[in-house]
Amino acid sequence: MKKLLFTIALACMSLTVQAQNINGTWSGELNAGFQKIKVVLNLSDDGKCTLDSPDQGAYGIAATTHFVSADSVNVSIASLNASYAAKLQNGELKGTFTQRGFMLPLSLKPSEKVELKRPQTPQPPYPYETEEVTFQNAKAGATLAGTLTIPAGGSKYVLLMVTGSGPENRDEEIFAHKPFAVIADRLARAGIATLRYDDRGVGQSVGGDMKNATSADLAEDAAAGIAWLRAQKRFKKVGLLGHSEGGLIAFMLAAQKKLDFIVSLAGPAVKGDSIMLYQTQNSGSPLAKGITMEQLRSMVKTNAWLTYFMDYDPTENITNTKCPVLAMNGTKDCQVPAEMNLPVLRRLLPRNKRTQIVALEGHNHLFQRCTTGRPDEYYQIEETISEEALATIIVWLQKL
Repeated sequence: MKKLLFTIALACMSLTVQAQNINGTWSGELNAGFQKIKVVLNLSDDGKCTLDSPDQGAYGIAATTHFVSADSVNVSIASLNASYAAKLQNGELKGTFTQRGFMLPLSLKPSEKVELKRPQTPQPPYPYETEEVTFQNAKAGATLAGTLTIPAGGSKYVLLMVTGSGPENRDEEIFAHKPFAVIADRLARAGIATLRYDDRGVGQSVGGDMKNATSADLAEDAAAGIAWLRAQKRFKKVGLLGHSEGGLIAFMLAAQKKLDFIVSLAGPAVKGDSIMLYQTQNSGSPLAKGITMEQLRSMVKTNAWLTYFMDYDPTENITNTKCPVLAMNGTKDCQVPAEMNLPVLRRLLPRNKRTQIVALEGHNHLFQRCTTGRPDEYYQIEETISEEALATIIVWLQKL
């Protein structure tokens, strides 16, 4: 679940810098009421400009402006119906960000360009093999492209990896973190194969309607991946590792007896409207704190994914999941809270001696060790996924 109810996107723009006096990195916070969004403007000596929005995981966005001088900059963003104009005053770029009639002050100060450290991201050479593969969901007209990671000497087991909500690449990349790449690397080193893939319409995957796709539609993509893996006849057992919405999809397919085992990382176990109401009321907005379910539903009724998610109750699929399950949540997860979901899994999952339900103390929705657990903390943490979380997954899989 990475969908936030309020975002200010930064679209791709191009820029020709005409003056060199204000080159460098400028950063500040856009105060949008209940949410403060960090904005970084990078003006380089070679005439190029990029924008970063660290809080939204956007870096190196190419940019263009109407005017840049020794003390002024004026940028318009046609695709967002937005603009930013500022003048250099007392060492700061002081100006206004305007979007769809809303005018917000935005001051940028000189700063160092942020180089995010992600020490767990795998680096070559790798002690395992990778294959670039594709599989089709013919019904949706989608061709999904992914990476099959195979340990040296092969593997008895393979997991299809299914991302959380929203368009995601095969690494489930967010805030320069690549959690699925890290998990696939660690599992391969432990002798376990994986297939991770770009969502429909993302990266090298083509076709399919991502804009109006629901969880049920994306479950069909995952089912196509499972069928492809079984057709390879290279693996004794085929499972699914899903994060957030991917965990929800894991239970969908497990109930259909398509899987030999599943790993659900922060997968919802209650009806979607309860989760969305929790997220909204705990978003930090004074206006959202007292929102009712009726008000929330009226806000999202035109969004196909949200409407489906809010109406979807996973109870039946969880109850009909007979295969072994590893279900994990972080105790500081602010998106799919452990205290709301894990007790339901304990009650609904059929008895199975190999099933394990784990609450990881002090972990957030990405399974990072954290302080607050809130999404605005994700990019600040260097750790992509905790060693405790990785070890829990690996030990459980090795005991299957």
